[in-house]
Amino acid sequence: MSSPPTYAGVRISGCWALGAEGSHSSAESLDRLYPPVAPTRPPRKRTTSQCKSEPPLLRTSKRTIYTAGRPPWYNEHGAQSKEAFVIGLGGGSASGKTTVARMIIEALDVPWVVLLSMDSFYKVLTKQQQEQAAHNDFNFDHPDAFDFDLIIATLKKLKQGKSVKIPIYDFTTHSRKKEWKTLYGANVIIFEGIMAFADKELLKLLDLKIFVDTDSDIRLVRRLRRDISERGRDIEGVIKQYNKFVKPAFDQYIQPTLRLADIVVPRGSGNTVAIDLIVQHVHSQLEERELSVRAALASAHQCHPLPRTLSVLKSTPQVRGMHTIIRNKETSRDEFIFYSKRLMRLLIEHALSFLPFQSCTVQTPQGQDYEGRTFSGKQITGVSILRAGETMEPALRAVCKDVRIGTILIQTNCYTGEPELHYLRLPKDISEDHVILMDCTVSTGAAAMMAVRVLLDHDVPEDKIFLLSLLMAEMGVHSVAYAFPQVKIITTAVDKKVNDLFRIIPGIGNFGDRYFGTDAPPDWSDDEDTLST
Repeated sequence: MSSPPTYAGVRISGCWALGAEGSHSSAESLDRLYPPVAPTRPPRKRTTSQCKSEPPLLRTSKRTIYTAGRPPWYNEHGAQSKEAFVIGLGGGSASGKTTVARMIIEALDVPWVVLLSMDSFYKVLTKQQQEQAAHNDFNFDHPDAFDFDLIIATLKKLKQGKSVKIPIYDFTTHSRKKEWKTLYGANVIIFEGIMAFADKELLKLLDLKIFVDTDSDIRLVRRLRRDISERGRDIEGVIKQYNKFVKPAFDQYIQPTLRLADIVVPRGSGNTVAIDLIVQHVHSQLEERELSVRAALASAHQCHPLPRTLSVLKSTPQVRGMHTIIRNKETSRDEFIFYSKRLMRLLIEHALSFLPFQSCTVQTPQGQDYEGRTFSGKQITGVSILRAGETMEPALRAVCKDVRIGTILIQTNCYTGEPELHYLRLPKDISEDHVILMDCTVSTGAAAMMAVRVLLDHDVPEDKIFLLSLLMAEMGVHSVAYAFPQVKIITTAVDKKVNDLFRIIPGIGNFGDRYFGTDAPPDWSDDEDTLST
């Protein structure tokens, strides 16, 4: 066996070539080189990028319990403090990059990891190029086959915490599908592809570069099996394409990028020592990105005047009477729900007066012109912060015809005291809407800030966001207004204090528990429900 070549990257554990395993017949040589596949593992499909946006779950016969969420990725100013950590995975075709990426994701065991595949970013082919591809005469292993401008723009937005749309490439028709996939929310981004290190601007976005080095015979066998079983190719076409394009491209464009790698992983997914070392390094990077937002909010903005962006519903005898009822600990659940709904309706009606309107003229049934007003925006979308915020949805639907509704689940980690994002479902093209963000109580503002940050990451303009709450603490008002000075804050009352447990004083109690008839844990806060992880 020849001595292994010298690389600029780090050589981690194991050999550069497979060791001998005894004599075998030539007919079995390819199967001998190909690593055995576990019977329980499904066949590989690499047609789209993936997002591990769904947190780990505990499923019972009656309910689904979310057990992990995304911690704050921004500071008390509402700005992203550190960009997401980006891992670049390069290597030849069928070298095991996607498998290594998935093993890293599983070993990391952290929520909100994005896997971005270069396979999603093939350029749209012309009719002539599609004909060439159908006859295995188009070079998909050349840098010109990829849309690097779109790759770089997408990675930049993901690294900044923004929502992005990813094209879906269909390898059977050699074309992009009409629908695009949305990826959002990344503490870690794993970008894998044969040309992951082929562009200088792309390299600048990668925090850690890993080259997966696998024997060429193994890569050929993997490609044969994949293209025949998953992409409907014949063996002659696959071998023709390999000899004409894949192997020359590897020698010319891919193999030379190995020297750019920080880490070289021989034997791909079989090298568990290397993967463990990578996971340890990524964990250390994530620890540096951990933030304590709630504590910072509690010590900031004290004794400041209430901001101009705050609007409090006029405290008429009727409004004050309803507050008296729902604040009273002796109030029955039925009465609590009834008068809360009345307040919600008044709050929604009050909030709608801050939407943009323009003059318009209509003709009455008597044939006379009437100079009126009409909503000048495109659409109104309501977004509720679960669970208490969803109780405001009926009031919004009652006064806004055809309003769209989105949901965000934010819960407090009882060990860290920090809010965590567990789930979100937002309507398409929400960036063009005026958004009414609903939560029944806001104490420190930590959950409200997280929800506003989510909307901004989905390109909703800050001045089109309206935060509505039945009751807010001054601390929460200041926190949101300081971080997002263009967000309109609308409530029916503002209480002055928050105690050491982040409960509003004098307050209203745990709104969700009083409304739904559940029992509050002893250490709940008024911002959102508490969750043990």
